[in-house]
Amino acid sequence: MNTKPAQHLEFAPPPQPGAGRSWLAAGLVHGLLFLALGLATAWKTQPQTVQAEAELWSATAQAAAPRLQEPPAEAEPEPTPQPEPKHIVKPSPPPPPAPDPQIERRDAQIALEKKKQQEKKKEAEKAEKLKAEKEKTAKEKADKEKAELKRKEREKEREKEDKAKEKEKSAKEKKAQEEKERDKKKAAEKASAEKADAARADAMRNENLKRMQGMAGASGGENATGTALKSSGPSASYAGRLVGRIKPNITYPGDVVGNPRAEVEVKVSPDGTILSRRIVQTSGNKAWDDAVLRAIDKTEVFPKDSDGRVPPVIVLGFRPLD
Repeated sequence: MNTKPAQHLEFAPPPQPGAGRSWLAAGLVHGLLFLALGLATAWKTQPQTVQAEAELWSATAQAAAPRLQEPPAEAEPEPTPQPEPKHIVKPSPPPPPAPDPQIERRDAQIALEKKKQQEKKKEAEKAEKLKAEKEKTAKEKADKEKAELKRKEREKEREKEDKAKEKEKSAKEKKAQEEKERDKKKAAEKASAEKADAARADAMRNENLKRMQGMAGASGGENATGTALKSSGPSASYAGRLVGRIKPNITYPGDVVGNPRAEVEVKVSPDGTILSRRIVQTSGNKAWDDAVLRAIDKTEVFPKDSDGRVPPVIVLGFRPLD
């Protein structure tokens, strides 16, 4: 048995619905066309008489010819009655084939799937749009918060800088005030010390003058045993001994005009250690005064007097040429 036709029909595409109606409509149209052609060829046209007039002229006058009498018109024959066209009974169209349930289900399924895809696409577009709007809103919010944070940081940094500047300004003002007060205090202390030193120098000078006056006016001779003058101050030769001890330490390379005298007040401890020295009467030559002060510092210790004591304050005079 040959199974090829069966296989061919099995895999052949399903017949298209409405094919029979198409063939029937085509046949009907062709029939109407043939009928119209037949009627057109059977139509009779009536003959028409052509009438014409002519007028002749001659050199001599002639009597006009009598007018041509038209022949009486022939009666038109009655048209032959045409047979009535036969009434063609159109066959009723075959009923449309019943729709295939499988095809309907497939079409319905395709339509449903298409609708679902469209709805899904719309939902996806809607979700994407909503997501984009949320992201845009979130970005705008983040940018706004970031800008606000930067503004606050700049404001905080500016406040910090202002506080630092204010603190630095206050510190400078405080330091300047402290330095001013310290300088004022130093000036007051210096003035007080200078005043005290001047008072002590005056007292020492007066004491030395009194001592020298006492020595000059003393009535006792060389063997006098009185102790009043001895106990009133250093011995007569003590100042000269100190000057002789200090002068080798003076280093002064310059030239001195004249022989100016510089008086220096020196304070010492009971063991002879030099505590301080200052110019009480300048020589007028600062270089010589400074050289004398350096020499006293270099000496460091004064020797004791003949009585075993060291005067606490003594004024010494120095001349360059002595």
